[in-house]
Amino acid sequence: MSTLSLDSTLFAKMLDSGAYKLQSNKQIVNDLNVFPIPDGDTGDNMCMTISSGSSAIKGEVLDDLSKTSKTAANGMLLGARGNSGVILSRIFAGIARGLSGIQTAKLKDFSYAMKCGVDEAYSSVSNPVEGTILTVLKDSVQFANSKIYDETTFEVYFENLLSEMERALERTPDQLDVLKKAGVVDSGGAGLIYITIGMKDAVNGVEIEQKESTEASQAKTINIESFTEDSVMEDGYCTEFLLRLTNSKVDVKNFDEKALFNYLNKVGESVVAFRDNSIIKVHIHTFEPGKILDYCQQFGEFLTLKIENMMLQHHETVIADNYRIKKTTHKKYGTIVVASGDGIAATFKDLGADAIIEGGQTMNPSANDFVEAFNKVDADTLFVFPNNSNIVLTAKQAAQLYDKADVRIINSTTIGQCFVTMSVFDNSMETADKIEESLNEISAQVVTGMVSKAIRDTNSNGVEVKKDDYIGFSNDIIYCDDSNRKRVALDLADHLNVGNYDVALVMRGVDVSEEEAFWVSDELKRKYRSTEIISIDGKQPVYDYIIVLE
Repeated sequence: MSTLSLDSTLFAKMLDSGAYKLQSNKQIVNDLNVFPIPDGDTGDNMCMTISSGSSAIKGEVLDDLSKTSKTAANGMLLGARGNSGVILSRIFAGIARGLSGIQTAKLKDFSYAMKCGVDEAYSSVSNPVEGTILTVLKDSVQFANSKIYDETTFEVYFENLLSEMERALERTPDQLDVLKKAGVVDSGGAGLIYITIGMKDAVNGVEIEQKESTEASQAKTINIESFTEDSVMEDGYCTEFLLRLTNSKVDVKNFDEKALFNYLNKVGESVVAFRDNSIIKVHIHTFEPGKILDYCQQFGEFLTLKIENMMLQHHETVIADNYRIKKTTHKKYGTIVVASGDGIAATFKDLGADAIIEGGQTMNPSANDFVEAFNKVDADTLFVFPNNSNIVLTAKQAAQLYDKADVRIINSTTIGQCFVTMSVFDNSMETADKIEESLNEISAQVVTGMVSKAIRDTNSNGVEVKKDDYIGFSNDIIYCDDSNRKRVALDLADHLNVGNYDVALVMRGVDVSEEEAFWVSDELKRKYRSTEIISIDGKQPVYDYIIVLE
């Protein structure tokens, strides 16, 4: 084949094929995590992100590359999860910007769009680090763009792109010391390679095997027996649709979508809506979807439509029902916390959190999850606690999307930091700036240690880690390793100098028995008599113990 131009149909196939190839190899990407605990999320996050982009253009008339690429980028924006997913969404946002106004792209047009993808990805990260997905993308695009001649085809371009991408990935351990110590390459870069392989396959005419589908296209398993003849609707319907504005009903060019969006916010909750040319994208929770559909159909016709009973919906598609907070009265300040574990979530609700987003180390929420949570809290200013370094970028991206409140992202990357700052939250200060400054100052002083099971052998900080042993660590520094979990918890407490603090909060994970947790707490009380030891049944996954010092 000799492909000399790229239209929207081929672009859509490239996205589908890229999502399929990553889906087929996502566990390989997950296993490349630097830290030897179950952090298997890079592959999942990137897979869900690109699948959201691919799904966003399904059902549309693919007649314009500019529109198709922009719609796909918007889909990835709302579906982006974790740092890797956010960066991936920005890559495709840059590509869409480079293809703006182009119906069919020549190779030089596409190469420019790829460069825009590099620029957009770098601009999305406050402190870009070389040896990551950013470098893999930048080096490969520079190489492939330098090899374009009059006769160069898309097949040759992707061959050059992929070959340099693989070489760039191999160089990442030499550019980032943490990768070299762990003996792995960058996981985000590896995920990008699988996506590129899939896109290259599409350019070469390789068809996706229909029996293998991406996550986004897999049917959900729904237990309809959970809503019986005696059930009463409590949560309403999750309603999503694409509405094509039509000139037979409205003046499309001068249509004011703000009035429509105001209506949606009055009649429903968790509204996410935006306009892209003549298409209106709507996501809304409502008890009366029929009224909303009737209202919207006066402006155009539906391209896609989905209505789901939220009492049947799988918990991963919305914030878990246990953590959903209904809108109440308007308030000046609101707080939103990301947490995993029923006990921890309950603790934060007791501390005054207005909404809790289910998420954590292996379950990163999407930007859309944040926007839904923002919509649940009626406040002038929202203070958001991401509580995981891999969630911060997503939270910031969601904040940029949201214009109904002043959203402040607090520098909280651990549950411990959030617990202490929430405990002393003072909303009586004069301005939101002062509150944000105070919360960040308090957060920076908190020490958090964690115990978790190692998923592979490694050597870190002079500690020999064995697979399936338990490790004690803080701020990504491993202090101890042992097959005995209780011993690791006590050793970690020694390394963290628990005796120098007034209070030590010990949260036990979902796999730790009550008897074991009591034993650990009693030992800590016996050893550190001047420190108050407080125990909480956090029920958190991944971390068997979380020790918070203040």
